[in-house]
Amino acid sequence: MTPGGQVRREPFAYAAYGTCVCTAAYGLMKLAQALGANALADKDPLPPDLRQRLLARDPLFVTAHWIMFAVAVVGVLVALATVRPWGERVPRRILLAVTWTVGGFMVLRAFGPVGYGFVGDTLVLTGLQPPPGGHTELAHELARWDLLLWSPFFLVWGLLWTATAWHLTRTRQDRGRRSA
Repeated sequence: MTPGGQVRREPFAYAAYGTCVCTAAYGLMKLAQALGANALADKDPLPPDLRQRLLARDPLFVTAHWIMFAVAVVGVLVALATVRPWGERVPRRILLAVTWTVGGFMVLRAFGPVGYGFVGDTLVLTGLQPPPGGHTELAHELARWDLLLWSPFFLVWGLLWTATAWHLTRTRQDRGRRSA
């Protein structure tokens, strides 16, 4: 805070606001899906049997959408807690653990060593990883969507979370130096 009571904004503090925007966008998409909208659900890179259940609005997936919406709301609050004065009441260790962990998982998801992401999609599209039998065209379509939409989104979102974590780590160190 500045002496005039205004919140000082450092360049990396804006990463937290970018994190909020990405988290809110994802959460609103999950809310729309929970309420019955398609909202890119047909572009979700899922195996064919799970994809059918998703598109048929299986209760398990509807519940999962509501849970993901709630998690997104919490994510927005966590990101804001890293830069807003009221966030100083939240233990820094918890904020650091959450921001670094979420950022790391999202970047990992973007690169896709576990099947989805830049690596997994490229393997499917080049034929090095065979798609499920009888679903080649669908697998290629979903891999293209994931490669062009989801993986870049998760990469940017994950980098924003890690920049938020880095900023929080740095501001914590700065506060420690100032109080010494």
